[in-house]
Amino acid sequence: MDHSGHGMSGMHGMDMDMPPFTLGRGLQFSGDPFFLIGCVLALGLYGWAVIRLRRRGDAWPVVRTVAFATGVLTVGLTMCTKLNDYGMVLFSVHMVQHMVISMLSPILLLLGAPVTLTLRALPTAGRGRKGPRELLVALLHSRYMRIITHPAFTIPLFIASLYALYFTPLFDFLMGSRIGHIAMMVHFLAVGLVFFWPIMGVDPGPHRPGYVMRILELFMGMPFHAFFGIALMMASQPMIKTFEHPPASLGVDPLADMHAGGAIAWAFSEIPSVLVLIALVMQWYFSEQRQSRRKDRAADRNGDQELVAYNAYLASLQGRGR
Repeated sequence: MDHSGHGMSGMHGMDMDMPPFTLGRGLQFSGDPFFLIGCVLALGLYGWAVIRLRRRGDAWPVVRTVAFATGVLTVGLTMCTKLNDYGMVLFSVHMVQHMVISMLSPILLLLGAPVTLTLRALPTAGRGRKGPRELLVALLHSRYMRIITHPAFTIPLFIASLYALYFTPLFDFLMGSRIGHIAMMVHFLAVGLVFFWPIMGVDPGPHRPGYVMRILELFMGMPFHAFFGIALMMASQPMIKTFEHPPASLGVDPLADMHAGGAIAWAFSEIPSVLVLIALVMQWYFSEQRQSRRKDRAADRNGDQELVAYNAYLASLQGRGR
């Protein structure tokens, strides 16, 4: 296998006569075994946990199940279809894969609250014993988790997985093999999950910032994403070796394709911001509602003692004023 500009064409015999890309061709099932097994397992385990809760008489929001299943489906659509084959030779298709798996799938998966579900579904071990649930709780509270979910770690990681990957030889090296490509896609998904986990704040985690901080964290990462897209759109020559010589049968100009990939990266940086912002505002609203309901209940219980105390305080001031 040669790693020259023609490395990809040399690697896949089939690439030499791939038909031009259309969405219909791209969405044909290809069944990458690694991601296919991963998706089926994720859905199976989530479903098992929901059924376990239901049998116990506990409710689990349908919205969460739908969000999680949709998240798994987005991973399946980008990785278990011909998009994965086209993504090896067309930068624009690769960029769609990258954006979906690093910015859309994680948000949907996290909205499904898989950690909360796992903690509720796993049985508690007996006193003094450590079962899977106890180990998960220990991991959630570990120093390691505190570090990898801290914005000082997640934001630079989020940015580096764009700039350090695409603008160095690392990308071409990873694209040179199937394992490298899978590792890169798993990395994108993992980075998305640790970046959005504290921001979404749906699942328990070591780093739980307030709403304002979460919105700030979200907007600190996104401009870098937009700049990355703009840098690609303004390039005067193809910057990534892997995609320099697409198979002739695709009938694609590599520079135009790279500009398209840049435009996709730029446009996509807005989608998660909007989704997460809507989710945060709704969470904020509901938590305010809960707090005000709690205050009302407390006031009912105290027979409005606060008000009585305040009136007495006013009366004492008047008494002093005389």
